[in-house]
Amino acid sequence: MDEHVPLARIQLLLRSVALALIALSLSPRTVAAKPQFAAMFVFGDSLIDPGNNNDLNSLAKANYVPYGVDFNGGVPTGRFCNGKTIIDYLGDLLELPLLPPYTSSSVNSGNIVGGVNYASAAAGILEETGQNLGERFTLSEQVQNFDNTLNQLKGQMNEQELSHYLASSLVVMILGSNDYINNYLQPSFYTTSYFYTPEDYADLLIQRYRRQILVLQSLGTRKFFLGGIGPLGCIPNQLATGLSSPGKCVSFVNDYVGMFNVRLRSLVDQFNRDYKGSIFVYGNTFAALGDIIRNASTYGGIYSIGRPN
Repeated sequence: MDEHVPLARIQLLLRSVALALIALSLSPRTVAAKPQFAAMFVFGDSLIDPGNNNDLNSLAKANYVPYGVDFNGGVPTGRFCNGKTIIDYLGDLLELPLLPPYTSSSVNSGNIVGGVNYASAAAGILEETGQNLGERFTLSEQVQNFDNTLNQLKGQMNEQELSHYLASSLVVMILGSNDYINNYLQPSFYTTSYFYTPEDYADLLIQRYRRQILVLQSLGTRKFFLGGIGPLGCIPNQLATGLSSPGKCVSFVNDYVGMFNVRLRSLVDQFNRDYKGSIFVYGNTFAALGDIIRNASTYGGIYSIGRPN
C-alpha cells in the first residue's frame, strides 16, 4: 500500500470537518448568498496552530517531519498535521488568504490585513493549562497579541476604516480541549479535579472564556465562530488509558466535554440576546467528529472505533 494513503485519508477527514463546521455556521442571519469577511482572526490550540510554538521552549511543537509532508512543499511549518488545518480549509472556502502565524516575520512587517492566526499548541482557556508541556500562548496572551495587531492596523487605516474592517472580519475560537486533556484529566500535574466537580469545572471554563470573548468584542470585532470541543473520549490519548473496553470511547470523558459544550451553546445564545450588533455562532464539533467516527468508511477510513455518546 502507498505510504501516503493514510495521510491522504487524514487530510480528507480534516477537510470534512471544515465543511461540517462551515455548514453548521451558515444560517439566514449570517449569510445571503455566500459568506464574505474582510479578514479572519483565529484563537486556539494545536488543532489550528500554524507554527506559533516553533521558537518556544515547549514540547508542544510540530516543526519537524513527518508533520507537513503534504503542505508547503513538504517543509514542516509547525502545523500538527500532514497538510492543511481546519483553519486553512475555512480560509479556502471563504476565499481568504492563508493566515500567517502571529510569530511570523510577515506579521512583524505588517502583512496582516487578511488576518492573523494566534493559536498555540497546549494553550487552554485557563492560564495554567498546558504548562506541563512548556511555553505556550495562553488564551489571554493570544487576546493581548490581537491587541498588538490592532496597534499595527491603526497605522494602516483611519478610525472609520478600522471600525468597518473589524466589524466585517470573522473571529474563530476553538479552545477547551487542553483544559481537559492537559489539565483536569491529569491529576498528577494539576489539582483542578480535586477542587471542582465536572459541572463546576465547566462553569469555570465558560466564565473565563466569556471574559476573553467580550474583550475581543469590546475591541471592535462583531462576528464570532465558537467551536465546541470534540469527543475527547475517543482520541488515542484517552483510549490508551484503558478506561474503556477495546474499541469503545471513554464515556465519562465525553460526558465532561458535553457539559462544556452545552454551556458554550447557552453562552452563544445569551450573547446573541445581549449584543444585538454582533453575531455569535456555535460550531458543533462534537457532532461533526462523531459522524466521522460512526461512519469512518464514508470519509475514507477503514473502521470505526465506536459511537461517541
